[in-house]
Amino acid sequence: MPNPSFTLDTEHGLISITCSAPKTSKPTLLLIHGNSSSSEIFQHIQNNESISSSWHILTFDLPGHGASSNAPDPERSYTMRGYASLALTILTHLEIRKVVVLGWSLGGHIGIELLHLLRPHPTIQMKGLMITGTPPALGKEQTSRGFSFQDPHLSFAARRDWTLEEAQTFARTGAGAPFEPWMEKCAVRTHGRARSIMWADFADREAGGVDQVAVVEQHKDVLIAVVNGADEPFVNLDYLDEIKWGNLWKGECLRLKGLKHAPFWEEPETFEKILQEFLEDCLKVGSTGVDLQN
Repeated sequence: MPNPSFTLDTEHGLISITCSAPKTSKPTLLLIHGNSSSSEIFQHIQNNESISSSWHILTFDLPGHGASSNAPDPERSYTMRGYASLALTILTHLEIRKVVVLGWSLGGHIGIELLHLLRPHPTIQMKGLMITGTPPALGKEQTSRGFSFQDPHLSFAARRDWTLEEAQTFARTGAGAPFEPWMEKCAVRTHGRARSIMWADFADREAGGVDQVAVVEQHKDVLIAVVNGADEPFVNLDYLDEIKWGNLWKGECLRLKGLKHAPFWEEPETFEKILQEFLEDCLKVGSTGVDLQN
C-alpha cells in the first residue's frame, strides 16, 4: 500500500515527505537518498511488511530533487549542513525523539552531518547510522582517496549542466539494475546547482566543513553500520577499512558479493535482512552499552 505523503514549507523550500503510520515506540527509520535521485529509490524498504509494520519509516526528497521545490537560497541549502539542517527541521516538526538513519551515497554524508548536529541535542537522539556508497571525507585529499573516479559517471556528477545522455548514464549507473524510467526523470529534474554547490562545498573546501572521519571515529555511543556492494564502482572500499570507526557494527565494513552502488535496490531481500538485524541491534546498545529499549 502507498505511504501517506505531504509537503512541508521550510526555509529550504517546499519539501515532499513520505512516512508510514502509525508511529511506534521504536525509533523512526529515516531514509536519505543520493545525488540526483529521490526518495522513490527506497520503495522496496518502504513496502517491506516486516519493516513497515514494526518501524515508523520516514523519507523526503532533498531540495532541488524529486517532488520537492528548488531551494530559495541554493548556496545555503545545497550543502551537507543545509541538507542535514533540513532533516533536523523535519524530525523536529514531526516530534520525533529517536531516529535510526539509513543514508545512501550523498544521503550517507548527510547522515554523518546530522550525527554531528545531534551530538548533543536536547530532545532528539540518533540510535544508529547505516551508510552505503558513502566514504566519510572532507576536502580534496580525503575525497580523492575515498572515491574512485575512473568511471565516467563521476566525471560529471558534480557538474551543473547535463546533456540528456549524461542524465541517462547517471540514472542507469547510479542505482544499477533493474533500471526504471523514474530514475531518468529524477536525474533530469534535479536542479543543476544542487550538484555543483554541494560538491564544491564538500570536496573543494579544506576548512569550515565537518570532518566526517573525525565524526565517525569519535562518536562511540552511536552504532554505525557500513554496508556496500563488493563491486562498488565509485567508492574505495579499502579506504573505508582504514577508518578507525568509533562503534562499528559487527566490527567490520560489510561487502555484499556481486552488488554495486545501491545494494538495497539491486538485491532488496538480502539488504533488508541486514537492515532489520541492524535495527534490532540499535535498540540494545546506548551510550552506556546497556539495553535501552524500555
